[in-house]
Amino acid sequence: MAKNRSRRLRKKLHIEEFQELGFSVKWRFPEGTDVETIDAALDTFIEGAIEPSKLAFDGSGYLQWEGLVCLQEIGLCTDEHRELVKKWLEDHKMQDVEVSELFDIWWD
Repeated sequence: MAKNRSRRLRKKLHIEEFQELGFSVKWRFPEGTDVETIDAALDTFIEGAIEPSKLAFDGSGYLQWEGLVCLQEIGLCTDEHRELVKKWLEDHKMQDVEVSELFDIWWD
């Protein structure tokens, strides 16, 4: 049964035109990578892959990293975003790169 929700409620629930799709990402730095190299690589990742595509990244780790990638504004990430992030990480010698399928970041 379809529900007739107001625009305000749809926005609050992050549904319909306010749905947000994103994806998770994992990778690993080579064993023995020092902290300065990790910090520099993450800065370069944000400046080179995330910011130019108007994406946002929330993640954590040391040698093993994982996180969530979504758009900076309400919207839907695409398979092109997934491929861009995966390719960037692989091109910069990250190991065991995994990118999930797109999912609803509020409800999945």
